[in-house]
Amino acid sequence: MKAVLQQISGWFGGLPNVGAAELPVRISGADVGRRKGTRAGMADFDQALLWVTVALLSWGLVMVYSATIAMPDNPHFSHYPRTHYLMMHVLSLTVGFVAALITFQIPLKTWEKVAPWLFVASLLLLMLVLIPHLGKSVNGAYRWIPLGLINFQPSELAKLAVLIYAADYMVRKMEVKERFFRAVLPMAVAVAVVGVLLLAEPDMGAFMVIAVIAMGILFLGGVNARMFFLISAVMVVAFGLMVGMNSWRRERIFAYLDPWTASNALGKGYQLSHSLIAVGRGEIFGVGLGGSVEKLHWLPEAHTDFLLAVIAEEFGLVGVVCVLGLFFWLIRRIMHIGRQSIALDRVFAGLVAQGIGIWIGFQTFINVGVNLGALPTKGLTLPLMSYGGSAILMNLVTIALVLRIDYENRQLMRGGRA
Repeated sequence: MKAVLQQISGWFGGLPNVGAAELPVRISGADVGRRKGTRAGMADFDQALLWVTVALLSWGLVMVYSATIAMPDNPHFSHYPRTHYLMMHVLSLTVGFVAALITFQIPLKTWEKVAPWLFVASLLLLMLVLIPHLGKSVNGAYRWIPLGLINFQPSELAKLAVLIYAADYMVRKMEVKERFFRAVLPMAVAVAVVGVLLLAEPDMGAFMVIAVIAMGILFLGGVNARMFFLISAVMVVAFGLMVGMNSWRRERIFAYLDPWTASNALGKGYQLSHSLIAVGRGEIFGVGLGGSVEKLHWLPEAHTDFLLAVIAEEFGLVGVVCVLGLFFWLIRRIMHIGRQSIALDRVFAGLVAQGIGIWIGFQTFINVGVNLGALPTKGLTLPLMSYGGSAILMNLVTIALVLRIDYENRQLMRGGRA
């Protein structure tokens, strides 16, 4: 691990050693460019951001093992060794780490050029997953394309594709952002097409995340406030109709409102009720690592959607607060890097970074809310921690994008070129 980090440090190094220009930005809490002629006292890369990411990934790895170690006792999983999910998660982390290293080598200008093509590719993959014998069905949902050892979930790529496309779109449409039909309607149509494909799987949770990402970038890109609130109202009505017109989703809402009745506790509210039991058992300091009872075949998807419930049971309120603190710092730092980019007149890079912050922040908010019973069950994983190859892969790619943006910002502030 030390050798790998030294190699990463080498890639971030080699920046020209010149004095910082006067720029209204801050790096790692220190003012840069307050005095002419002083050297920029900044590290070669954002070490704190990297280490917080490593902390979340490491804790997630431990908790995935803790949540799945007893799964082979279930006859349905008896053919798996006890380390099966641990090894698969390590494989996902390895693939994601390699993809992140490759992503970091790609300049933001390249991402800006390929944004429309990446969006089209994600649409094609969302269509492929619906073709019989190509898409893999799990619990009646067609969301995965089997790739041998791992399954790829196109909706995770779609999140990144819409983010990159929306940022590029807003940069190109800056001069017409006050005109609704010329500025907003084309982007709304693009998101609607993605939404139709996702609802056909079905995957309403991913569609919600994508819609929030697109709306967040429109808002940060400077769309007129009246148009933004109009879009927000339309989205709220649309999601309300999606829930109201689907009996399965309605039952989930009713189960969320009253998970303890016999019909709900054994039906649509089964996951929620056992998640709340796990959280309650943890109390302040938890029952200890490995001591969870709910993960012993009571809490479904304990290693994916409800990993936080296992953390709450084994580490208690203290553990949950630590997880939330790490995510808060991570998202705050990502948004700060986005503001730095915009201060340096790198609007596309700034919107991409802030869009990633919105993505991770909103998905974390939904997952935490579901685990604590504050929101209805949605099927969204906890970023960087939950088991899931495609999600971990795209999470690491997005973190690498943020580090690349930060790296180019530092080059500019040292007198170089991004």
